[in-house]
Amino acid sequence: MRVGVLTGGGDCPGLNAVIRAVVRKGNKDYGYEFVGFRDGWRGPLEGDTMPLDRAAVSGILPRGGTILGSSRTNLMKIDGGVERVKDNMAGLGIDALVAIGGEDTLGVATQLTERGVNVIGVPKTIDNDLNATDYTFGFDTAVNIATEAIDRLHTTAESHHRALIVEVMGRHAGWIALHAGMAGGANVILIPERPFDIHQVVAHVESRFKTNYAPIIVVAEGAHPQEGQMELATGETDSFGHVRLGGIGQRLAEEIESRTGKEARSVVLGHVQRGGTPSAFDRVLATRLGVNAAEAVHAGDFGKMVALQGTNIVRVPLAAATEKLKTVPVERYEEAEVFFG
Repeated sequence: MRVGVLTGGGDCPGLNAVIRAVVRKGNKDYGYEFVGFRDGWRGPLEGDTMPLDRAAVSGILPRGGTILGSSRTNLMKIDGGVERVKDNMAGLGIDALVAIGGEDTLGVATQLTERGVNVIGVPKTIDNDLNATDYTFGFDTAVNIATEAIDRLHTTAESHHRALIVEVMGRHAGWIALHAGMAGGANVILIPERPFDIHQVVAHVESRFKTNYAPIIVVAEGAHPQEGQMELATGETDSFGHVRLGGIGQRLAEEIESRTGKEARSVVLGHVQRGGTPSAFDRVLATRLGVNAAEAVHAGDFGKMVALQGTNIVRVPLAAATEKLKTVPVERYEEAEVFFG
């Protein structure tokens, strides 16, 4: 059997570990041949491939990024895209496809499954917002990077008696902000699931300054104020209709400085959260997901995504993974609110 592998969407620590595990397991135990599609869905759309053998995946376990490359190509927006993919797979003799990605990549995989393509999905997103899996690889690494940044910023904030706002990733779900903020001892955490009251945020900042400590605010990029409180800029959209975010940290810094008279600065961690070496947790999780993806291919259990539930890797329908986002529950945010101010 020949099996295609692709990585789509934003890069993520642990992608190479999945690729390595799929190839090693499938080749060693089942004798499968693997073909890598370059740059997400662009690869099968254009028939752009690279060999994926033992030599190709040797030494990639600790490497960030993806040796296959990635893109945000949405083949569902391209006329005849699905048929081109099916024709290219048939021409290359590829019997099945392992798609490693987040909501958008797996959304396309779900639609391909419905059109007769043999697909197994592997969940990937640093935002940890995919449904039907407890954690996604990349999330732990992103939280560790953000926490280290917050730890370092505490001393700068104290030395200069200023408020520091740390903007982290999280378009619709505030998991990174919640975990990094709690681990880093943030004084306020703002997430997309809970529109914030700027008056309350300012009150927390002023309360912190009264104790002779400088506040650290952690805000997810998709966080937004209650209606009518602040104007936010909007950006252009990508092929999946997502608005390019960024800027909430700077707007908060401006608002806090004008309302309190205290100096405030914004730090945007941005893509640094995606890059570099994956954590030990993410390497193990990615490896386990890759091994189980190869097993799912061998079992012919297509239209499924391998997922972490508890400590076990299970298979769930691809549609279940993308039918809704996994957002931060109210009770989890309330745990963090104990430490605000």
